[in-house]
Amino acid sequence: RQRWRADGRALRKLPVHVGLVVTEEEPSYADMASLVVWCMAVGISYVSVYDHNGIFKRNNSRLMDEILKQQQELLGLDCSKYTREFANHDKTGQVLNCQSTLKVLSPEDGKADIVKAAQKFCQLVAQQQRTHSDLDVNMLDNLLSSTNGFPDPDLVLKFGPVDSTLGFLPWHIRLTEIISLPSHLNISYEEFFSALHHYAACEQRWGK
Repeated sequence: RQRWRADGRALRKLPVHVGLVVTEEEPSYADMASLVVWCMAVGISYVSVYDHNGIFKRNNSRLMDEILKQQQELLGLDCSKYTREFANHDKTGQVLNCQSTLKVLSPEDGKADIVKAAQKFCQLVAQQQRTHSDLDVNMLDNLLSSTNGFPDPDLVLKFGPVDSTLGFLPWHIRLTEIISLPSHLNISYEEFFSALHHYAACEQRWGK
């Protein structure tokens, strides 16, 4: 545990929000839980888990149980005593209030959420609570429900052979660094930390 904290402090920069995107057809709960716990261990504040079939989100209780188990085994943390809240009103995405905040996302939290936000804004205009000139980046961010309270991802770790993020938060990753890894299956901590080290060393020019 102390080693992981030291690893996080040793990096020149540590992402605040990491997206873990699985493009493989058969996601592994144990391996994804390891990735989430490692994010927590090095000090990353926000973590998003995504697969394009929505398997993790439909079975998020199973994923949460695996994360809690590995937190106790690897970090010695009993996070079961912490409040477990839900990210959305439909109670399909959970937030785990222990070291890091986690959201489990699916394609409906991407383009579909943008459509819902646009519809909501149009309703506000029709009700004369807003005007069309009020729509800007901050307004849209506030209308998006799936990532409410989350900063945009600094880093996305994409797992699998598909050269695409397959709908992961298309509005939020304009400035995100994306690192591709062959697979999340049987991934080691060394591979994970190597990706963080690569992110820490990269120079982001913000479109310049």
